[in-house]
Amino acid sequence: MVPGYPESMPRSRARQVRGRGLQRAAWFGLAFLVASHLSQVRQARAGIYKYVDQEGVVHFSNVPTSPRYVLYLKEDGDIEFHYSDKDRFDYLIEEASRQYGVDFALIKAIIRAESDFDPQAVSRTGAMGLMQLMPTTAENLSVIDAFDPRENIDAGVRYFRRLLRTFGNDLELSLAAYNAGKNAVLQFNSVPPYEETRRFVKKVLHFYRIYNR
Repeated sequence: MVPGYPESMPRSRARQVRGRGLQRAAWFGLAFLVASHLSQVRQARAGIYKYVDQEGVVHFSNVPTSPRYVLYLKEDGDIEFHYSDKDRFDYLIEEASRQYGVDFALIKAIIRAESDFDPQAVSRTGAMGLMQLMPTTAENLSVIDAFDPRENIDAGVRYFRRLLRTFGNDLELSLAAYNAGKNAVLQFNSVPPYEETRRFVKKVLHFYRIYNR
């Protein structure tokens, strides 16, 4: 007699039933392990990240191994990777610095003061992204996506270079114009007497000294 089965059941039939039961249990166990593994993968996944290398090749990854990667697509429940240092966008800053002839440390100081390296930052006045481009400024600079780090930095540095040329490379006036607008600086022929603007100029210069060490 096979335990758990009727006495009238033939032994061969009982072995078949027991074998199927064991097989079914094995499948259930395997399914549970797979489901558990997928759940763990789901919990560890961090959306899709991308970066464009110097050859123009776009790279995608769900496990970014370099600060060059920027979040491209985030799904509900995904855990976003964060880099604790402030060097995440250095490679983009270097690109813009070389292309437009603006000091790397100065660009980084502006970004630190404007957005603290948050590419999704939006101010109460509607300024967007790392270098806090106003919508009209972004439009004038033909920016398609103001929240794209490369595009935002490129446009912001282009704009700041124009201001440097307008104000004869006077750093304080150019920074004031970046914050308050060119016309405000031209009107006062100095840093405008706006608390926010003066605080901004002071903050950028402070960070500039730090990054210039």
